[in-house]
Amino acid sequence: MTTPITWVDAFSDAAFGGNPAAVCLLNQPMSDDHMQSIAAELGISETAFVTPTNDPSAFDLRWFSPAIEIDLCGHATLASAHVVRQSGVVDGAGPLTFHTRSGPLIASFEGDLIVLDFPADPITESPLPASLAGEWETSTVVTTGHTAFYAFVVVDSALLVRAYRPNLAAVSATSRKALLLTAPAEPGSGADYVLRVFAPNVGIDEDPATGSAQCSAGPYWAATLGRPELTAHQVSPRGAVLWVRVDGHRVHIAGHATSVLTGHLC
Repeated sequence: MTTPITWVDAFSDAAFGGNPAAVCLLNQPMSDDHMQSIAAELGISETAFVTPTNDPSAFDLRWFSPAIEIDLCGHATLASAHVVRQSGVVDGAGPLTFHTRSGPLIASFEGDLIVLDFPADPITESPLPASLAGEWETSTVVTTGHTAFYAFVVVDSALLVRAYRPNLAAVSATSRKALLLTAPAEPGSGADYVLRVFAPNVGIDEDPATGSAQCSAGPYWAATLGRPELTAHQVSPRGAVLWVRVDGHRVHIAGHATSVLTGHLC
């Protein structure tokens, strides 16, 4: 029996935007080496592997970048929920539970939107990593910090985020797997904050749309702006729109998903 695979552009309501993810609907578990080889062959930021459980609304979910298995991935979770509904495995009337390395994650459907319920991952303030010294003028850096995954840098202008040309060697030399760069959005843009994510240490020079980054950026901007409901623009070359709601220790991340192609693994 062959394995269905769907290429999905997550956090985009049209093809060729947002962040591409491949979603494989497995009939039975697949070996780690085989999953890693598929992800490396596809070469996109994440490939998701979805396996059914005895509960028709619950699935095992694993994510692989081209280089390693990932602990938490928002866009490929959103893409997985989209594919499970689109393929008719579920009707979308109720929420789905994905069992992952980061614990159970909930996805629900609000019309065309898919809403993820993820754990908050607030930043801890800390000095800018030494390898990133000189990447921005000191006067433009508002806050620096970290999570287990991210080096977190807030600058004072969305233009700086858009114009940034990363020194990937410097990003790789931090003690974190990725750099999350963020700033307040431009007035009138329809967003509250902008961000970009660079993750060469997991095989992704720039991640086009990063749901899990909102687990850190969302709580920061909710506290800074004084309100829990926010709109984020990820200003990568592909671009993405994410709607974020911070609720205590949880962050709800909503977005669209668009299938680009479907097929079967040989």
